[in-house]
Amino acid sequence: MTEFNTNEKFAQLVQRIDPRSKLLRVWELKGGISAQVTALEIEQPGGQTKKMLVRQHGTVDLKQNPQIAADEFRLLQLLQSVSLATPAPYYLDLSGEIFVTPFIVIEYIEGKTEFAPANRGDFLLQLATHLARIHRVDGSQLDLSFLPQQEKRVAAKLRERPAQIAESSDEGSIRDALEAARPFFQRNTSVLLHGDFWPGNIVWRDGQLVAVIDWEDAAIGDPLADLANSRLETLWAFGVEAMQDLTYQYQSLSAIDFAQLPYWDLWAALRSASFATWATDAIAAQSMREKFHWFVTQARDQMESRP
Repeated sequence: MTEFNTNEKFAQLVQRIDPRSKLLRVWELKGGISAQVTALEIEQPGGQTKKMLVRQHGTVDLKQNPQIAADEFRLLQLLQSVSLATPAPYYLDLSGEIFVTPFIVIEYIEGKTEFAPANRGDFLLQLATHLARIHRVDGSQLDLSFLPQQEKRVAAKLRERPAQIAESSDEGSIRDALEAARPFFQRNTSVLLHGDFWPGNIVWRDGQLVAVIDWEDAAIGDPLADLANSRLETLWAFGVEAMQDLTYQYQSLSAIDFAQLPYWDLWAALRSASFATWATDAIAAQSMREKFHWFVTQARDQMESRP
């Protein structure tokens, strides 16, 4: 598809959202792997300009959940009602008339992701605080029944052992440990999970966390699932001490049972077993591999030390 034709489609989209507005410019945002994200700048009546994002989910996510666009749009509507730091949803298209696959249009939030914070302690505190806020969303007041159950995701992934296992990432031994431990009974009340809470999905401005983005992996389940994923991602980005600080900060904000955290650490590792494909170069890949092995070892050691 040519750039001209692509821009024509986005211009058509703008007209659907507001026939009085016109498209000024289009640019693709890099960095995500689960969805194609395109930024639009439009001119509104009176001459004001506004930016918005078009999210087109990838084939993997669409295969797992053909309703993923509608589900993410609905969830963002609900999260706006409880004042979480999330983008406002503007438009949902399921028609296939502009683009072949469903897509959503959401608020463009000025800011950037941060991997070199000036004040790492405050950075980690804000991460932990917002993760705890997500987990405190009152499910009895919001209808979240359309979201998948995390436990079913776990069962499905453990049941579907691939023909070729990434032994370089200990996938086989991780699966063995988790399968031997099942069922590890959930001790915490199920909550809203972001599903992929890591620095790449957090927008910052002037040292403040202003948005948690990319909610396509949201689910209902044990809050430890989110924490474990965040622990591994924080370890990769900032090291062991930062991972531990994030954990301590979250623990101070959450009155939940942390006994099953080693199991969820292994689950997070299993989800990320293909991490080698994410590294930007050989040095980064080696660093990620070493930290990953440490993370898996500490989880297994804690599991094996229990009576």
